[in-house]
Amino acid sequence: MLIQGLSIVCLPFAFDYTLVITIMVLLSFGTALVYPTFLSAISVYAHPGQRAETIGIFRFWRDLGYAIGALVSGILADVFGLLSAILFIGVLTLISAFVILFRMPAD
Repeated sequence: MLIQGLSIVCLPFAFDYTLVITIMVLLSFGTALVYPTFLSAISVYAHPGQRAETIGIFRFWRDLGYAIGALVSGILADVFGLLSAILFIGVLTLISAFVILFRMPAD
């Protein structure tokens, strides 16, 4: 989540083609790391009898976030401009990375 958030925040300020490609590769890498890590955490911390339900709840909130995120970023882009919408989503992603950092137990 941290790599995703940093990539999203940096993207509006990248004016060089090579830099944009580098940021997008980092964003893709960060995104590819998130989902397996979440599934792994669920398998470790959820009781075996509740894993399927927990994954379903995770997917529900994830998909709801996609829908709400699209609406909120669209409204922000209309009202404050595209830069504000991108930065808002990037900062929100960074905040979620720090929530995970402080809420998940370190083994």
